Amino acid sequence: MTVQAGVAGWPIAHSLSPLIHTTWIAAAGLDAAYVAHGPETPDQFAALLDQGRSGRLRGLNVTAPYKEQAFAAADRVSDAARLAGSANLLVFEDGRVAADSTDGHGLMNALAEQAPALRVEGQPVVIVGAGGAARAAAGALAAAGAGVRILNRSRDRAERLAADIGAGVTVVEAQGAFIDAVLVVNALSVRPDLDVARLEADTVVMDMTYRPLETPLLAAARARGLVGVDGLAMLIGQARPSFEAIFGCAVPETDVRRRVLNHLGEAG
Repeated sequence: MTVQAGVAGWPIAHSLSPLIHTTWIAAAGLDAAYVAHGPETPDQFAALLDQGRSGRLRGLNVTAPYKEQAFAAADRVSDAARLAGSANLLVFEDGRVAADSTDGHGLMNALAEQAPALRVEGQPVVIVGAGGAARAAAGALAAAGAGVRILNRSRDRAERLAADIGAGVTVVEAQGAFIDAVLVVNALSVRPDLDVARLEADTVVMDMTYRPLETPLLAAARARGLVGVDGLAMLIGQARPSFEAIFGCAVPETDVRRRVLNHLGEAG
């Protein structure tokens, strides 16, 4: 029987997840399908979850605006999902739902791939933003031993994030936030108000946004000679554990990044 899986969110037409997963499905020779689901309302998303509980779906990746609803609907949640307060992966088995957050895994994979010399243990890092993506990043970096600084326009939200994650995470103001930072992560969907000239000469700059692949922030960082890490590396990195959890096999060796770049019409 064909294993059914997919990604759910609204809007969903822009999602690259079907391309990534179907590339891996073909390379692995699986009898499986991975498609985009576009529930427009929370009720429609809940109906999709019912399909999973009934055995018609094996797994779902979840994107905005349903990550919190996915977390709340789960019967079992991972530590990463609990830390993020949201889930981007649901696996259905015997009528029950297991929730996970793989964004932090994706971030660490992206850093290892595109900034292999970076060492964050015992070092200050700055995350700009305090939403779900920032939570996942902060949790993963704090677990890796970094001293995480959260810089966000709304200090209250940043303080809630820091309190939830605990040790190793502090809230900072823009003045002095980037001193000695070995890594700056933009977890906003827009370009942050950040002058890369203020960064140290060896700071790594990561932008979670992947459309465009070379964001204005990354372009400015690279023009300064800094190492940049793009959001596509994170997207593929978070998809890997999702594929393994849903389909029960290792990700096959294939150049999925090149396939996505060709689809986007980008080089790099």
